[in-house]
Amino acid sequence: MADGREDPAAFTSTSLPSDPRLLATVTNAYLGTRVYRDILHVNGVYNGAVGDTHRADIPSPVNVRMTVPSADSLAETFTLNTRTGTFSHVLQSTEYAATHQIYAHRSLVHLMAFSITIQRSAHATQPITVQLQTPFVPKSQDLDLSRGPDFQGAHYVYGRTLVPEVEGGPRPTVHMLWTPVPQALTLRGEERERSWEFLTAVAESEEEVKRSYSEGLALIAAGSLHSSHVHAWAMVWRDSCIDVDGPLPLRQAIYGCLYYLLSAIPPGGNPGFLFHGISPGGLSNGSRGEDYWGHVFWDQDTWMFPNILLFYPEAARAILEYRICMLEGALRNAQEQGYEGAKFPWESAATGREVCPEEIYGDQEIHVTGDVLMAFEQYYCTTQDQKLFREDGGWKLVGAVAQYWCSRMVWSEEEQCYHIKGVMPPDEYHCRVDNSVYTNAVAQRSLNFAADVARDFLIPVPEEWVDCAKKVKVPFDAERKYHPEYDGYRPGEPVKQADVVLLGFPLMHPMSSEVRRNDLEMYEPVTELDGPAMTWSMFAVGWLELKEVQRAQSQLNKCFSNITEPFKIWVENSDGSGAVNFLTGMGGFLQAVLFGYTGFRITRSSLCFDPAFPADVNELKVTGVSYFGNRLKFTITKEEIRIEVTESPRGPPASPLEAVLQESRQRFALREGTVSSPGSASQSTGNVGR
Repeated sequence: MADGREDPAAFTSTSLPSDPRLLATVTNAYLGTRVYRDILHVNGVYNGAVGDTHRADIPSPVNVRMTVPSADSLAETFTLNTRTGTFSHVLQSTEYAATHQIYAHRSLVHLMAFSITIQRSAHATQPITVQLQTPFVPKSQDLDLSRGPDFQGAHYVYGRTLVPEVEGGPRPTVHMLWTPVPQALTLRGEERERSWEFLTAVAESEEEVKRSYSEGLALIAAGSLHSSHVHAWAMVWRDSCIDVDGPLPLRQAIYGCLYYLLSAIPPGGNPGFLFHGISPGGLSNGSRGEDYWGHVFWDQDTWMFPNILLFYPEAARAILEYRICMLEGALRNAQEQGYEGAKFPWESAATGREVCPEEIYGDQEIHVTGDVLMAFEQYYCTTQDQKLFREDGGWKLVGAVAQYWCSRMVWSEEEQCYHIKGVMPPDEYHCRVDNSVYTNAVAQRSLNFAADVARDFLIPVPEEWVDCAKKVKVPFDAERKYHPEYDGYRPGEPVKQADVVLLGFPLMHPMSSEVRRNDLEMYEPVTELDGPAMTWSMFAVGWLELKEVQRAQSQLNKCFSNITEPFKIWVENSDGSGAVNFLTGMGGFLQAVLFGYTGFRITRSSLCFDPAFPADVNELKVTGVSYFGNRLKFTITKEEIRIEVTESPRGPPASPLEAVLQESRQRFALREGTVSSPGSASQSTGNVGR
């Protein structure tokens, strides 16, 4: 390892953070909690009407604390092991070690569990007792819980949420079974070691919760409940990993970000439930008044999605399927504002209707609709999965978004172009502006993508789509050679967060290197230093594009002030305010590595690469890049870039991938089991395609 022998994937401390919001999270795609918290949340289960809708608080049986009150000189450690997806608390004395492990099962997503293991040292013979503190009470302010009959030794409660999101909307029922927790556990004098396992199952039907609990019990009986969870995480890391030979804090940040983000995505295969997207704070957060109530924003589609797509297209598809399921709500949103097509909500929950508690954002921050479609475009270009579009609702969504943008534009006789008026850009310091450059550019990209898909499917392209895309105004100052944030923006005005810089990436809006540089230099000094955590990652990507590696790293280093100790939980703002477990910031940071250091760009015809990374990074390995059904491994050093096809799609043979170098136009065939070295780092700009 680059920095001594410390494991960058295990975060250990002798104490817990004083702020309980910064405790480690244990989640899977269906269940989530913070360790030692009295509630857990279930994917897609919200309570409350419209702007008050929030993740329903469900009492957590895994909120248990292990203590040995009378013991002297105990060594105590707390560890989050991101490799195994397990949080552990260890009490160690000269006579014994007691270990408490907590986890949300990675593949059996209806299960959470904890175990207590006591192991005595060789010379000790006395009984050893640990006490278990559990404040658990089976009551909820969000569900009408009732007690059911015990099942296979487990207690049982069930109940519906109290208030639907919209009148006549869903009120899901939650069923929960859990192993009763005693006040104390004792290792008898003749025993050397013993483990006790405690299981919680949560589902939305009695049948599913009983099936899941029984499956968990069978694995406990076989001694393989935790090991099956560890194996599932091992497969995650085997299939997708970013390894850096560089500074320990960078490596820890990467592992932390990957763990928290990948915890939120569905496992491979049929997960057995409808995935309801990823909120900024994940499933561990989102109670009423906390972390944006667990709502889904553009954070999912713009900041988290590209990382997930590059490693796990199946999980990326589940995110898009959530948006497809919310399409009816989006159609209603547009209709209520007097527009055609589909307007995706600034804040989404269970129905796709706007649930932002503050009207101004829901009315004006309309760029989210384009952000949603950009995720569909990236998926289409990376997978060529036409089934999603032809059969599973994707094309209907694409067409509805294009229709919305056309209806949202007005023709300016004076400027002879289309305007989009009265919006809030990503920079939320400004509202009711005309022609937000980001909003208009993402609308243009939506329309171009819709037209491209129509042509691919031999569907006539509406002339209106082509006309609006061609003639929408994208503000540009030809004299200063930069993009004003909106009509009337004055250079030097403060900016809340990344906005115009997003034109270069992820939008890839056409511009010269000079204009890209001018945009970065114009907005970097006026962007709020303590603003949202994802901002500086995008400035870093911009400077890496221009090969200004030190300037890039100075921007990326700002992100570290948003990472808290000891469990690498991100806070939205560096002063500690805003959302915690801020997956948005983590997603931005990962993009700076995954798309910045490598120079990866997803285009309609290829996956481009153009690496650049700082002097203290010697090697970058990206394992499990998914492209057209192939799995690729990139190994990049300052001397060379190596590309290996580790897996090819099954089925009829497809034309093989090839790497093409930009300068020399040399072509290198990429076949499974072979390693290609297209060139040195200084000459390694190129692309992978067919």
